[in-house]
Amino acid sequence: MPIPLQVARFNRRVTNPVLGTVSDWLPPFATLHHVGRTSGRRYRTPVFAFSTPRGVVIALTYGTDVQWLHNLDAAGGARMVRRGRVLVLSHPRRLHGPAGAQLVPGVIRVGLRLMRVDDFVELAAVPRP
Repeated sequence: MPIPLQVARFNRRVTNPVLGTVSDWLPPFATLHHVGRTSGRRYRTPVFAFSTPRGVVIALTYGTDVQWLHNLDAAGGARMVRRGRVLVLSHPRRLHGPAGAQLVPGVIRVGLRLMRVDDFVELAAVPRP
Protein backbone atom coordinates (compact mmCIF):
# COMPACT_ATOMS: atom_id res chain seq x y z
CA MET A 1 0.00 0.00 0.00
CA PRO A 2 1.53 3.32 -1.04
CA ILE A 3 1.83 6.22 1.38
CA PRO A 4 -1.66 7.56 2.31
CA LEU A 5 -2.81 10.74 0.55
CA GLN A 6 -3.21 12.51 3.92
CA VAL A 7 0.57 12.26 4.28
CA ALA A 8 0.93 13.64 0.76
CA ARG A 9 -1.15 16.69 1.70
CA PHE A 10 1.04 17.32 4.75
CA ASN A 11 4.20 16.87 2.70
CA ARG A 12 2.93 19.25 0.01
CA ARG A 13 2.44 22.02 2.60
CA VAL A 14 5.30 21.35 5.04
CA THR A 15 7.96 18.91 3.83
CA ASN A 16 8.14 19.86 0.14
CA PRO A 17 8.98 23.54 0.74
CA VAL A 18 11.87 22.44 2.99
CA LEU A 19 13.09 19.72 0.60
CA GLY A 20 12.74 22.13 -2.30
CA THR A 21 15.73 24.04 -0.97
CA VAL A 22 18.07 21.05 -1.47
CA SER A 23 16.35 18.78 -3.99
CA ASP A 24 18.10 20.37 -7.01
CA TRP A 25 21.49 19.31 -5.68
CA LEU A 26 21.15 16.41 -3.24
CA PRO A 27 20.83 12.96 -4.87
CA PRO A 28 18.63 10.98 -5.11
CA PHE A 29 16.32 14.00 -4.82
CA ALA A 30 15.34 16.01 -7.87
CA THR A 31 12.87 18.81 -8.48
CA LEU A 32 10.12 18.16 -11.00
CA HIS A 33 8.88 21.35 -12.69
CA HIS A 34 5.42 20.87 -14.16
CA VAL A 35 2.42 22.94 -15.23
CA GLY A 36 -1.12 22.47 -13.92
CA ARG A 37 -3.26 20.91 -16.62
CA THR A 38 -6.28 23.13 -15.89
CA SER A 39 -4.86 26.12 -13.99
CA GLY A 40 -1.71 26.64 -16.06
CA ARG A 41 0.09 27.31 -12.78
CA ARG A 42 3.75 26.28 -12.47
CA TYR A 43 4.63 23.78 -9.76
CA ARG A 44 7.86 22.44 -8.26
CA THR A 45 7.67 18.99 -6.68
CA PRO A 46 10.61 17.26 -4.96
CA VAL A 47 10.85 13.59 -5.98
CA PHE A 48 13.30 10.70 -5.78
CA ALA A 49 14.67 10.16 -9.30
CA PHE A 50 17.05 7.47 -10.49
CA SER A 51 18.96 7.23 -13.75
CA THR A 52 17.92 4.66 -16.34
CA PRO A 53 19.29 3.98 -19.83
CA ARG A 54 16.26 5.88 -21.19
CA GLY A 55 16.37 8.80 -18.75
CA VAL A 56 14.94 8.71 -15.23
CA VAL A 57 12.51 6.63 -13.19
CA ILE A 58 10.39 7.90 -10.32
CA ALA A 59 8.75 5.55 -7.81
CA LEU A 60 5.10 6.48 -7.27
CA THR A 61 5.23 6.32 -3.48
CA TYR A 62 1.78 7.95 -3.17
CA GLY A 63 0.23 5.79 -5.89
CA THR A 64 -0.87 6.76 -9.37
CA ASP A 65 -3.52 9.33 -8.37
CA VAL A 66 -1.21 12.29 -7.70
CA GLN A 67 -1.59 15.68 -9.35
CA TRP A 68 1.98 15.99 -10.60
CA LEU A 69 1.63 12.70 -12.50
CA HIS A 70 -1.67 13.79 -14.07
CA ASN A 71 -0.02 17.08 -15.09
CA LEU A 72 2.97 15.24 -16.52
CA ASP A 73 0.71 12.88 -18.51
CA ALA A 74 -1.40 15.76 -19.84
CA ALA A 75 1.64 17.74 -20.97
CA GLY A 76 3.55 14.71 -22.22
CA GLY A 77 6.54 15.68 -20.12
CA ALA A 78 8.11 18.23 -17.81
CA ARG A 79 11.47 19.60 -16.71
CA MET A 80 13.59 18.28 -13.89
CA VAL A 81 16.54 19.74 -12.03
CA ARG A 82 18.77 16.93 -10.84
CA ARG A 83 22.30 17.31 -9.49
CA GLY A 84 22.24 20.92 -10.66
CA ARG A 85 21.43 19.97 -14.27
CA VAL A 86 18.19 20.72 -16.07
CA LEU A 87 16.67 17.76 -17.90
CA VAL A 88 13.84 17.93 -20.40
CA LEU A 89 11.56 14.94 -19.75
CA SER A 90 9.18 13.43 -22.27
CA HIS A 91 7.32 10.27 -23.19
CA PRO A 92 6.16 9.18 -19.71
CA ARG A 93 5.82 5.42 -19.47
CA ARG A 94 4.04 3.80 -16.54
CA LEU A 95 5.61 0.65 -15.17
CA HIS A 96 4.25 -1.82 -12.64
CA GLY A 97 5.97 -4.41 -10.47
CA PRO A 98 9.33 -5.87 -11.46
CA ALA A 99 9.45 -3.90 -14.73
CA GLY A 100 9.79 -0.68 -12.73
CA ALA A 101 11.46 -2.03 -9.60
CA GLN A 102 14.45 -3.33 -11.55
CA LEU A 103 15.25 0.25 -12.60
CA VAL A 104 15.88 1.52 -9.05
CA PRO A 105 18.94 0.69 -6.91
CA GLY A 106 18.71 -2.50 -4.84
CA VAL A 107 18.63 -0.83 -1.44
CA ILE A 108 15.80 1.47 -2.58
CA ARG A 109 13.98 -1.48 -4.12
CA VAL A 110 13.95 -3.20 -0.71
CA GLY A 111 12.47 -0.11 0.95
CA LEU A 112 9.84 0.26 -1.75
CA ARG A 113 8.91 -3.40 -1.43
CA LEU A 114 8.42 -2.96 2.34
CA MET A 115 6.13 0.02 1.65
CA ARG A 116 4.32 -2.04 -1.03
CA VAL A 117 5.13 0.49 -3.74
CA ASP A 118 5.02 -1.17 -7.13
CA ASP A 119 4.13 1.63 -9.55
CA PHE A 120 6.72 3.74 -11.36
CA VAL A 121 6.97 6.26 -14.18
CA GLU A 122 9.96 6.28 -16.49
CA LEU A 123 10.70 9.29 -18.66
CA ALA A 124 13.03 9.92 -21.55
CA ALA A 125 15.51 12.65 -20.57
CA VAL A 126 17.55 15.06 -22.63
CA PRO A 127 20.02 17.37 -20.87
CA ARG A 128 19.29 21.00 -21.55
CA PRO A 129 22.27 22.96 -22.90
